[in-house]
This record gives sequence, structure tokens and C-alpha cells, in this order.
Amino acid sequence: MVYKEFQDLKLSALGMGAMRLPVIDKDDSRIDETATAEMVDYAMGHGVNYYDTAWGYHSGNSELAMGKALSRYPRESFYLATKFPGYDLSNMDKVEEIFEKQLEKCQVNYFDFYLFHNVCEMNIDAYLDESHGIYQYLMEQKKNGRIRHLGFSAHGSVAVMKRFLEAYGKDMEFCQIQLNYLDWTFQNAKGKIELLQEYQIPVWVMEPLRGGRLAKLPESAGDALKAMRPEEKIPAWAFRFLQSVPGVTVTLSGMSNLEQLQENIKTFETELPLSQKEMDALLSVADGMLNGALPCTACRYCVSHCPKELDIPSLLELYNEHNFTGGGFIAPMALMAVPREKHPDSCIGCRSCEAVCPQQIKISEAMADFAEKLK
Repeated sequence: MVYKEFQDLKLSALGMGAMRLPVIDKDDSRIDETATAEMVDYAMGHGVNYYDTAWGYHSGNSELAMGKALSRYPRESFYLATKFPGYDLSNMDKVEEIFEKQLEKCQVNYFDFYLFHNVCEMNIDAYLDESHGIYQYLMEQKKNGRIRHLGFSAHGSVAVMKRFLEAYGKDMEFCQIQLNYLDWTFQNAKGKIELLQEYQIPVWVMEPLRGGRLAKLPESAGDALKAMRPEEKIPAWAFRFLQSVPGVTVTLSGMSNLEQLQENIKTFETELPLSQKEMDALLSVADGMLNGALPCTACRYCVSHCPKELDIPSLLELYNEHNFTGGGFIAPMALMAVPREKHPDSCIGCRSCEAVCPQQIKISEAMADFAEKLK
């Protein structure tokens, strides 16, 4: 196992994420605890020492399952991470209640790593609102040793992350972002990395395989990569990409079965960063996968011609994300922070924007389709 230094710790470069544990009868709320324990045993036996769970994973049962599986091991033999569930605004005044319950569920008396969960457009104002007492409470828990290291995860834009860091950056020890070779440009992960480098904050990675989308590639793309590294399997390319990004410390993978875990551990037995030629080829594969995305360059000519004053470039960015992912939570979550009258269904189809679009995007059709998909 490759290990990375973090302050005075040595963390396994591969962490076991507990968002996609094995389940019973395809019911996400019913974790297969026997299979989960088997995976934890294998991970522990092969050098994985970092385990990541959260309040809401598996309908609230992930912390319970991981707590039970890890309780069979000495507390000092693993590092456990969980998060304050700020993705639900109704939790904002419950930080003490939730934190105490998390300790109970995980069967521990401290967390090695604790995060503000999912800093994004929808909750940034609430996270920065000191009346909720979240930051103050978590800093108090760090002071008394019940949180060893405090950080945050983010699905929001660079601008949102910057707001959070301007407020709390001096106390953030790590940041967890969605990072993979597809999102390097698609979600501007490159810009997020650059921001974190400014603050000298180490990077934790989530969604390294983009929910499994990068575990299998179109045949032509896969053949091109195999020609450069015949011994490397397709999922391993995503991990080698991350091994090439400065600042990446822990890569979390939500593995659903023992086979996936075994394969990923095998990959992380070595550190084999990509050459520039290999990096260029991989990013070219990503470009090919995004070929159907609308080619908005955010020139904003459209905005000045929209009678409804919609932020069309931002809406098209969310539309591309929603289409590529096949739905998901990112676009609906981001739109929660947008005034209702500025949603895609507010487009009146006048096509004034299209008359000035240099890319000749059929914006009105995209807005109508986006609105329909959000229903």
C-alpha cells in the first residue's frame, strides 16, 4: 500500500468510502453487514487505514455498519472520518445533537477526521451564519480532542469554496472534492485544486471513477490507453491520474463488493504517475466523452439579451452536468440557491439569446428540456 504523509500521520493513499457498501435485495438502506465486515477485514489486512462514512449514507445506516465492523479492531489501528450533514438545511441548528449521535453510531469517542459536508451554493450562507454555531462547536470539539483533524468537502463552485475559505480557511486542515480526469475541466476541478494550493490545504478525493463511469470506456478509447500501458486496467488509469495531481493525499473509493476492493488495493500497491503524453491522451478521452455537451464558453452575450435576466451560462453548465450524469443531485441542489423565477422553466422561448450566441446553441430548447428533466 502506498502511504502519504499528513502532518504526523501516514495515511493509506486509498481510503475505503462507505457510501456504496454492499446491500441486500438492491435496497440501499439495507446494508449487508457480513459482506461489509469481510471487506473491512480485507482492507485492514492489506494496509488500508482510512475509512470514510457520513450521516446520510445508506439512509443513515452507513455509520452504524462501519462502526460495527471497525469496533472489532483496536481504535488506534484505523482513522475514521465522518461529516456534519449541512446538505440538509434543517440540520443547521442540530450540530451538537448530531455529533453526539454520530459518536454513538460509530462506537467511538473521537473522530480522526471530521468535515463540513458538501459546501455548495445551496448551503454556503447557512454555513457562514454564525448564529447556527456549527463552526464554533466543531472547533470546541477539536480543542477537547473529540475531533483530531477538521476539514470540509465541497461540490460547489470555485467561488463558493473561496467564500468558505475566506471565512474558515485558517482552520481547515484538508478538503475533499470531486476529482477525476473527466471533471478536471467539466467541473473545473483544476481550478479547485489551484485554489486549495493557494491555501496550502491537502486534497482528499471523492468520485475518482465518477460513479463507475470511468471504470469502463468506449472501446476505441480503451484500446488507445492500453497501447501505452498494456498491463494497466481501465479503472487504474483514473487512479494513476490522481497520483499525478500535486496535493492529493487520500483517494476515497466507494467500493460495493470485495472484488472491487481487491482490484483497487492492487492498484495502490504502486505509485505510477502519468507522463505528459499519457496525461494528454487521458484528457483527450475525457473530451471525447463530453462530446455531446453544449459548447457554452460563458461569454455572457446571451445574458444581456434575456428579457427574464436568466443566468444562462450557469444554467447550461448545470444542464450539461445533469445530462452527463443522467440526473443526480448536483443540478437540483445548485438550483436550490437560485431564485425560483430564475430557473430554466422561466425561459419564455423568445430566442433573443440565440441571436447573439457565438456558439449557435439552441438555448431555448435546452432550457425547455432541462425544465422537463427536473420535474
